[in-house]
Amino acid sequence: MKRMNAEEAKKTLRGSIAPIITPFHDDESLDLDTLKSLIDWHIQSGSHGISVTGTTGEPSSLTLKEREQVMETAIKAVNKRVPIVPGTGSTNHQESLHLTKLAQEMGADAAMVIVPYYNKPSQHALYKHFKTIADSVDIPLIIYNIPGRTAVNLEVKTLARLNEDCPNIIGVKESNKDFEHINRVLLNCGRDFMLYSGIELLCYPMLAIGGAGYISATANVLPSKVAEVYNAWEAGNVEEAMKLHYDLMPLNDVLFKDTNPAPLKAALGMMGKINPTLRMPMDLPAETLQKEIRSVLADYGLVEKIGSEA
Repeated sequence: MKRMNAEEAKKTLRGSIAPIITPFHDDESLDLDTLKSLIDWHIQSGSHGISVTGTTGEPSSLTLKEREQVMETAIKAVNKRVPIVPGTGSTNHQESLHLTKLAQEMGADAAMVIVPYYNKPSQHALYKHFKTIADSVDIPLIIYNIPGRTAVNLEVKTLARLNEDCPNIIGVKESNKDFEHINRVLLNCGRDFMLYSGIELLCYPMLAIGGAGYISATANVLPSKVAEVYNAWEAGNVEEAMKLHYDLMPLNDVLFKDTNPAPLKAALGMMGKINPTLRMPMDLPAETLQKEIRSVLADYGLVEKIGSEA
């Protein structure tokens, strides 16, 4: 099987890479048929790539075997129609190695590896962790920096060192509200380093400084419009991209009034796309927020307005 190399990845892994939720049945078992349906819907709606088992996919609530099943199902369902970038990182180094190697064997185009959460490694330890993983595979890697979830920030100097020493580390997903840090990523890693936004309100601004795209949870609900932001920008239609950015803001806001992916799953349930089940310790939002989510979805024409006849 021919693998995408780093240079090919830098041309291809651009735009809206949709981080898809992991659907469950009522009994909390994996609903892989719905996962396949969601992937088809995303591709038909114009998403430029697919990601699974990232934050939005509840990876810490999945067993290792389940993560393998989700990756395998998604890679087969995508079937090379768009690039697929599964999340393979964990708080456990050996699990991260195993999943990243497995993603390569399964035919993933790249893998996204999160900064380990909970154990708060030093910058030296983070370098060693990521370099060991990068040295173990040939596929392109995107590091996932999300300090709000991991309690440690991958510093720019550490990322630049990894970029210099590991040719297959091609980019970073920055779920980082420090926009100065984000600017310095491209300054220190080079303008060809692939920078993706993981913060919804920074998807458009990140394109303006040279970003490659975004991995936005909101794409789960409105994949076409999220993809259109990038399409407009890439076509040089800055005004349209900016308009779409602001058009999406009410939806972005309501989907993050509770911890992701709880509002997403509530929304997708209201839209009839999934059975809205999360695994504890996560749960659906409180009823008041669910009503607000439904109202916002109605404003976008995604569900019937409250009080209207079906």
